[in-house]
Amino acid sequence: MATFILRRTGTMILTALCLTFIVFFLTNLYPNLEKLAKTQGNFRMSDEEVASWLGNRGFLQPMPVKYGQWLGILPGYVIRGTDGVLRGKCFGRHMAREDAPRFCGVLQGDWGYSLRFKDEVRAIVGVRLGLTGWLMLMVMAVMVPGALVMGVLAGMREGSRLDRTLSTVSIVTTATPEYVSGVIFIAVFASSAVGLKWFKGTATAAMNDMTFQNFALPVLTISLYGMGYIARMTRASMAEVMTAQYIRTARLKGVGFAGIVMKHALRNALIAPFTVIMLQFPWLLNGVVITETLFNYKGFGWALVEAAGNNDIELLLGISVVSVIVVLSTQLISDIGYVLLNPRIRVS
Repeated sequence: MATFILRRTGTMILTALCLTFIVFFLTNLYPNLEKLAKTQGNFRMSDEEVASWLGNRGFLQPMPVKYGQWLGILPGYVIRGTDGVLRGKCFGRHMAREDAPRFCGVLQGDWGYSLRFKDEVRAIVGVRLGLTGWLMLMVMAVMVPGALVMGVLAGMREGSRLDRTLSTVSIVTTATPEYVSGVIFIAVFASSAVGLKWFKGTATAAMNDMTFQNFALPVLTISLYGMGYIARMTRASMAEVMTAQYIRTARLKGVGFAGIVMKHALRNALIAPFTVIMLQFPWLLNGVVITETLFNYKGFGWALVEAAGNNDIELLLGISVVSVIVVLSTQLISDIGYVLLNPRIRVS
């Protein structure tokens, strides 16, 4: 197991480097840099002035060099621009050149400066990720138990009326995107025009004072969309287990139906859904973009929209780092958990 974890960790590091380089390359394409120069300088800048502005700030260096500086494995640039001003990656805003380190990248904890929020990227990502973390926690607390109960009940007696009913509900929830269900919930349960203003307050207020009334609709919107997928996977796994040979043997021995489900079928039926549940974490982290924007909940997904809309390259890169780490970490945990749940699998 230790060798397996070390091997997977090495693969994760290589994958993270490849993915972050791809994002870095796309965000540092010249059209994006040109837009950045005109946004920070003047929209009427000529092509020569744009090139001068970018060159004075190290944007026109070779892509591998810029990536190494951003990552922190190469020394930060020091450039005396055409305007005579000395600029550097590791000094400037609140640090003199004499006190600045040579390396100042992601590995050193310097994630850059957000032009949209006028603050350090690491601080912004930490705050927004914490807000989305609470949302994810509430969603998982509602979505996972509800989906497992639906899947187990539907799979216990395949083809029954209960199975058909729950399967239909699962399909409907999965086929309804968040921007549709969210709008319906707002119009029906939170709009005074309809007359059912059961949920008062907004998700923005939940950032400081989380209550059932201002946080239930965003949680419900995300939970319903993911619940149907997990329920269908659980139902399929449960139905397959209930037809296994050892289940027939237990029935012949006189074990009751409840005992068969709880002692024999449930653990084996939860192996496949466990992987699906673990993969919900990266989906939630990036899939909350629509819901957070719709309900104006200023979390991780909302920050991603703001960064993309305002061409905030440093913030986009910081968000991509967190997303890559979460995706790869949950996949590793999923693989380890799958091995522990299924003793028939052996890792060399």
